Amino acid sequence: MEEFYRIRRLPPYVFEEVNKAKAKARNAGADIIDLGMGNPDLPAPAHVLDKLKETLGKPRTDRYSSSRGIPGLRRAQAAYYERRFGVKLNPETQIVATLGSKEGFANVAQAITAPGDVVLVPNPSYPIHAFGFLMAGGTIRSVPSEPTPNFFHTLERAIVHSIPKPIAVVVCYPANPTAYVASIDFYKDLVAFAKKHEILVLSDLAYAEVYFDDNPPPSLLQVPGAMDIAIEFTSMSKTYSMPGWRMGFAVGNERIIAALARVKSYLDYGAFTPIQVAASAALNGPDDCIKEMREVYKKRRDVMIESFERAGWHVPAPRASMFAWSQIPEPFKPLGSVEFSKLLVEKADVAVSPGIGFGEYGEGYVRIALVENEQRIRQAARNIRRFLESAPEQLHNVVPLANRR
Repeated sequence: MEEFYRIRRLPPYVFEEVNKAKAKARNAGADIIDLGMGNPDLPAPAHVLDKLKETLGKPRTDRYSSSRGIPGLRRAQAAYYERRFGVKLNPETQIVATLGSKEGFANVAQAITAPGDVVLVPNPSYPIHAFGFLMAGGTIRSVPSEPTPNFFHTLERAIVHSIPKPIAVVVCYPANPTAYVASIDFYKDLVAFAKKHEILVLSDLAYAEVYFDDNPPPSLLQVPGAMDIAIEFTSMSKTYSMPGWRMGFAVGNERIIAALARVKSYLDYGAFTPIQVAASAALNGPDDCIKEMREVYKKRRDVMIESFERAGWHVPAPRASMFAWSQIPEPFKPLGSVEFSKLLVEKADVAVSPGIGFGEYGEGYVRIALVENEQRIRQAARNIRRFLESAPEQLHNVVPLANRR
């Protein structure tokens, strides 16, 4: 039978091949060190868990909730934005709670996209940035991920040569998977560009609090006038180690927020009320847990960079996010990122994410997540070192001879 229309528009899920390799290895008894999925392993803060327990089991909180988010949660998010970025938001008209930022992106695509609309999306980038619009009937045009002048040159060409003219551009900084960080000057140029060409800006700021220097990543909405053309998505998954709670936000331009709220009103009743109450406690509570989270990831990053370097694999140190983005070691480049990732599972008991899963310009790279403790990261490096040292002899039928020097 012919595939359904929207399913036909989605490319094969390349991460599934690595997932199958992991499952096969684990079934055979292997201890896989999984640095693939960006799934935080740290516990949620104690005061957040306490608030969840306090709120559970009450008839009032077991009822349907609000798809826009309970008022206290939206007020807490507004307070966070003013405290962190100096940005004032109206909780009634400029904030919607989402079931994680991923759901927010998918539903805003449904809200603003007509069939055939062109959306500019970074490549490589987190899959939902493109696939949300593909599922909504839109057309994707790739732009660079790195926030350099070339980004704007490509945007300019896209505006001139796309028919119809693009309706929106997606940005994500700190970036998943590349870990690029944008400056406030970049955002100023982006807002000016978007206003000049009358396009919207959709900013993914899920990793705003995961940074490793003294320069906290800015918000696009800090730029004067950004609220006229932009919304921004944030998530509690990484900041508070609450990935399974599925709690995020869309904030910004009232027209886009209203459209998203209307779509959501037909699709869900919002997150479970005790989760929303506990999320409010997180946003209103002390930020010690955020600082501790940052310190854990920074230590892991430093251990990974140093131990992988000694293993013979140079990995650039990310300034932010919970990921490193690295080229495949030279002898294995002809394999491509999927086959190299599968080989790493089979021969080194280490899982990473193939770069091709984030767009065709991710080929030749892998994403490495900081989701195992320092001891496990060092063990992964030892496994990789043995693999790299023995690969030329053991894998002569896999790695082309010309690349084994």
